Amino acid sequence: MFSDTGRRRCDLPRGFGPARLRPRSRRRDHDRRCRMSPSRPSRRRDGPSRGTPMISRRRFTAAGAAFLAAGAAPARAATPVRIGFVPVVGASALYVLQGAGWATQEGLAVTTTKFDSGPAAIQALASGTLDMLAIGVAPLAIARAKGIGVRIVAGGATGGSGFVARGTLTETLAGGTPAAGFAAFRARTGRRAKLATLPPGGVPTVALLHWLWTVANVDRADVEVVQMGIEAVQQAMLAGAVDGGTVLEPSRTLVLDRDRSARSIVVATEMFPEIPGVAFGVTDKFAEANAGATESLIRLLVRATALISATPDAAAPHVAASLGGGLVDTSVFARALASPAVRFGSDPRAIVAPTERLLAYQVELGDFTTAPPTAGLFDLAAYDRATR
Repeated sequence: MFSDTGRRRCDLPRGFGPARLRPRSRRRDHDRRCRMSPSRPSRRRDGPSRGTPMISRRRFTAAGAAFLAAGAAPARAATPVRIGFVPVVGASALYVLQGAGWATQEGLAVTTTKFDSGPAAIQALASGTLDMLAIGVAPLAIARAKGIGVRIVAGGATGGSGFVARGTLTETLAGGTPAAGFAAFRARTGRRAKLATLPPGGVPTVALLHWLWTVANVDRADVEVVQMGIEAVQQAMLAGAVDGGTVLEPSRTLVLDRDRSARSIVVATEMFPEIPGVAFGVTDKFAEANAGATESLIRLLVRATALISATPDAAAPHVAASLGGGLVDTSVFARALASPAVRFGSDPRAIVAPTERLLAYQVELGDFTTAPPTAGLFDLAAYDRATR
C-alpha cells in the first residue's frame, strides 16, 4: 500500500508512479477509491472544502449592491402635526420649538394656524382639522364636555393678561379703591367706563369679571363691558375707543409703550389667583395613533418653557416671528416674556385645581349651568412618560 517514499499511493497524483502502468479501468477504480477515502487529505489547503458552494463574482457583486441599497434607504417620513393657537404670549413654548427647528429634529412636520378667538379655534378642533390646540383651559374643558375628544397634555402659562386703564380712567383709579375710581369716572364723564375684553368663557374675561365683582366690588352701574377678539382689544385700546380693558401679552406691553396715558392696574394672577392661562390640548385620535409623537411634543414644550423662563431674550426672536409679523421690535416680546402678568410652566398638575375653581366661578357668571367635568381632561400619564 505504500510506495518507496512512504506515501500512500492514493496520495500520488494521477499518472504518477506505478499507477501509470495499470489498465485504464483499474485506474478509474483507483481514483474512485481514493476520492471515497476519509483519510485522504485535501489537495487544496486554503480554499473551501469539497461540497461548499462557491459564490460567483456576479452573485457577490449583486449581494453587495443590495446591501448598499438597503443602507441608503430613505429615512422614515416625518409625522405631520397640525397645531392651532391663539396669538398670545402664553403659547410661546410652541413658537420657540417651531422657530428653533426642534420639531423637525424630532421627526415632526409641524404646521400652525392662528385663531383670533376661542370659538373659532374650538370649531376647527371639532372639525378634525387640528391635532393640537394652544388655548385657555376653559374652552378645552367645554369642548371635551361637548364630546370633542381632546385632552390636556401640558401647561403653557398661568395668567397671561392684565387690566390696563387709559385716559381719564387712569386718573380716577390713581387714588383710592377701584370701586371709588370707577364711580369717580362716571361722576366726571357722565357715563360708564367702557372696558374691552374677550368673548364669554375666555380666561381673561373671567379674570376681569372676578376682579370687578368679587375682589374690587365695583358697582355694575359704573362699568360697561364690551367683548371682542384678541387683536380687536389691542386696536380699541390704541385707538382710544375704550377706557380700559383686559389685554393679553404681548399686547399689554405694546399698549403701555404706545399710549402714554395707559397704566397697568392689576395683572391676571392678582385678579384671580393662580388662574390658568394657556394649555396645550391634543386630540384623542392623534394621541392614540401617535403616542411617540405626542411624547416628543411634550418634551419639546418642556424644553422651550425652560428656555423662556431662563433666557427670555433668547426666546424673544421666535415669539416675535410668530406674533409680530416683523412690525414689532423684538425687545417688546422679550419684556412681555418677563412680564409679571404671565408665569410659564409646563406641568399640567399645577393647573388642575385652579381649573376646577375657574370653571366653578364660570357657573356663577352664567357661562354654563353646570361646570364641565375635569375627569379625563388632564393626561398626566402622558406628561410623566415624556419627562421621566
